[in-house]
Amino acid sequence: MADSPVEPPPPIALVVIANDTTDNKHQRFMGLSELKKELKKLDKDKLIELVVELYRKNKSVKEYFDFYLNPDDRELFFKYKDKIFYSFYPERGNTLKLKDAKQALSDFKKLGSSNELVADLMLFYVETGVSFTNDFGDVNEAFYNSLASTYLNSLTLMRKENYLDKFQKRVENIVSDTKDIGWGFHDFLFQTWMDFYPSEDEDEEIIDKETKGKIINLNR
Repeated sequence: MADSPVEPPPPIALVVIANDTTDNKHQRFMGLSELKKELKKLDKDKLIELVVELYRKNKSVKEYFDFYLNPDDRELFFKYKDKIFYSFYPERGNTLKLKDAKQALSDFKKLGSSNELVADLMLFYVETGVSFTNDFGDVNEAFYNSLASTYLNSLTLMRKENYLDKFQKRVENIVSDTKDIGWGFHDFLFQTWMDFYPSEDEDEEIIDKETKGKIINLNR
């Protein structure tokens, strides 16, 4: 008796996005239009099977659907806040993992949480980086560029969403806490703060000349 033919996998399986261990060297990624075309070929049961498989194997997909089905902004915020904190201050060892902190911030933005919490987490990223520098000493220009650009982007978002007053004290504290940090970092933060919170009396706008260092180029 001949073996019954094995059903081929759906074309969408070629994307291989359900498995994080796939070798990317020879992997071909389809565009959105091609992806939609292939998805339309699948019946409801196949689509459910595919989503379940993605949910089981991909942490990012799992978090997205968990949030989509039960959108608890605050719980998710504190989860990603911890991710950022422990990237700077790991529970084991003392290796800074800035890449992980940046990835956590990026992932949180993609989940569709409120802009207020996104701005809050961006500011926390900068605050934690500043604390790390004050605790352990100077890092490098790439590190300060990341903090400075996030500071600028957070204030830009706050102004767009009318959150500047709500976060003003924390924004100012960051500037104050960086007065002994070089690389032009403090100067950049000070000027950015003045741009978003202009003083009514310009005679009171005093820049600490002793903190001036190399100016950071952020292509503002």
